[in-house]
Amino acid sequence: MGRLDGKVALISGGARGQGAAEARLFAAEGAKVMVGDVLDDEGGALARDLTSDRAAYRHHDVTDEGQWSAIVTEAVERFGQLDIVVNNAGIFRILPMMQTSLEDYRTINEVNQIGVFLGMKAATPALIERGGGSIVNISSIAGLRGSQASFAYSASKWAVRGMTKCAALELAPFKVRVNSIHPGIIDTPMAQEFVKFGVLEAVRERIPLGELASADEVARLALFLASDDSAYCTGAEFIVDGGLTTGL
Repeated sequence: MGRLDGKVALISGGARGQGAAEARLFAAEGAKVMVGDVLDDEGGALARDLTSDRAAYRHHDVTDEGQWSAIVTEAVERFGQLDIVVNNAGIFRILPMMQTSLEDYRTINEVNQIGVFLGMKAATPALIERGGGSIVNISSIAGLRGSQASFAYSASKWAVRGMTKCAALELAPFKVRVNSIHPGIIDTPMAQEFVKFGVLEAVRERIPLGELASADEVARLALFLASDDSAYCTGAEFIVDGGLTTGL
């Protein structure tokens, strides 16, 4: 018995990193998985690895409302229902406020904030029709505290935190749970931004557990929130950061 037997999940930004780890784990736990991303080669390869009867891939720009409607429709038509949505797609840039252009700010927030809003809005009717479900929004520890040199990114992740709580209240009567995950520094391609600026080791030294988390460690938390194990959890923040924010 898998923890997601009989469930269908949609994961945005699922071609690599945390999203791919979530897709693989969810499928291993019995879910059928609809993967969306703009990285078509990687996304298609992942879906093939997971086999066509368990997973599918669709090109998916999370800033496009029409593409959100299309991927939700395909998930329901292909697999018969929708139970879980993981709003995982995101971009990260190290940019202090005074070096952040309006274009930078808009681009980061279009993906990280607007993408989550559109995802929740597009998926909610299918989840309500199903009689309930789980939305998991990937925020960040940058959505819990001030963070230097990530002005636009932090703004977007605080927004995800707030939207999660609002949606949790609005959707509770329909048995749709909404929670946010707040990862710290995760060993995925996104961490290359720290490498580019030569600060990865300095960041690593600040983590009480001493290491970056793997994508699988975030995926296991997403699995808990997607499954019935978290049936009484909604509107909550779940931190996976090796202790980085402890004491704040």
